[in-house]
Amino acid sequence: MSTEYQKALGRKIAFHRKRRGLSQKEFAGLLERSEAWVSQVERGVRRIDRMTVLEKVAEVLEVPIGELAAEAPIVASVAEGELPGASRLRLVLSAAHSLRAVLGRQDTSPDVSALRSEVDRAWELTHQGNYADLAELLEGLVPRLEAATRAVAEAERPELFRLLAVMYHTCSGALANMGEPEAAWIAVDRAVVAAERANDPLLMAAGEFRLSIVFLGARHFEQAAQASGSAADALQPLAESGQAEAVALRGALTLQRAVAAARLNLADEAYGYLRDARAMAEQVGDGRNDYNTEFGPTNVGLHEVAVAVDLGDAGVALRAAQSVDASGLSAERQTRFQIDVARAYAQRRQVPDAVAALMKARGLSSEMVRSLPMVKQIVADLLTMSQPPSEELRSLAGELGVHEVRTGT
Repeated sequence: MSTEYQKALGRKIAFHRKRRGLSQKEFAGLLERSEAWVSQVERGVRRIDRMTVLEKVAEVLEVPIGELAAEAPIVASVAEGELPGASRLRLVLSAAHSLRAVLGRQDTSPDVSALRSEVDRAWELTHQGNYADLAELLEGLVPRLEAATRAVAEAERPELFRLLAVMYHTCSGALANMGEPEAAWIAVDRAVVAAERANDPLLMAAGEFRLSIVFLGARHFEQAAQASGSAADALQPLAESGQAEAVALRGALTLQRAVAAARLNLADEAYGYLRDARAMAEQVGDGRNDYNTEFGPTNVGLHEVAVAVDLGDAGVALRAAQSVDASGLSAERQTRFQIDVARAYAQRRQVPDAVAALMKARGLSSEMVRSLPMVKQIVADLLTMSQPPSEELRSLAGELGVHEVRTGT
């Protein structure tokens, strides 16, 4: 959505609000939004990017939806191409590896230590955003690990099913980052089934953590809240017993609850979950990476930024970002942090700072930056804010294939 349209829409909303004799506070109450949200929309610094929200605004203002939606631009992405690894990972999930394993015969015992090392390597590649190499690794690892789980005695199977679950977690994480929620969902489902066969409740909870990320990427915010919330509640007895891994997993799930609440514009709930997660992080401390969640005080700080941006509190987000040193976390987490910082700067119309943050993100993981639709939207917004755009922004937009096309009335 272009800046010009945002401003025009904001002026229309303000006009019709005043016509109805509503203050911003009264209007916000009818919309079940914050007064700050209304103020930002009317000033054209916050997008209304969901039709359901625009429909609600039109309903409260008692105007036709077409009155508000007229002359909306289309933000387009050209020459997107498919990211290296995306189609290969989908094909890995599409093959009947488990059926072949059940019907086939493996004459030699699997090398569990070697398989474990390959699974660890898969997580390294996922955290690095190196999806092409990950796909190459999983093309061989998935069928071998599926076969291994059926080739050993019953007593040895739980360990192999644990490895199978963790491997599918890597696949899900990569696909979610590449904007492939449907395929990521399949991978998570297989991970949860494998964790159940391993009789590992914490690994099952880790699957729900991955599932909530998939739901967030697919914009199924209520489902994300349900998946993370129900799993966090189920873990409460284990966490209260002091088991560090359970505390960390519950904390990671609580951060997902916070993000889901923020996407649903439930500010009080979102900030409440952040407070809960911070208390758990203090128990766990930094330097752990239970179930590849990277949960700890630093990760809570990163989520404070993300939640504040989702709620339109750009100032809060930027102040929180100043106290975060994410250098100890994975490239994946650092990249998301820089994207969230860029979103905050964009909300404040600080274009050079937003571009600088995006360039940092690109340097950390160019594949993630190219894949996330959110980044393309930020770049499109920055282009329309700039008069004219800087050479660096033009170059980034060209690399992402982003341009703006407007439709007439």
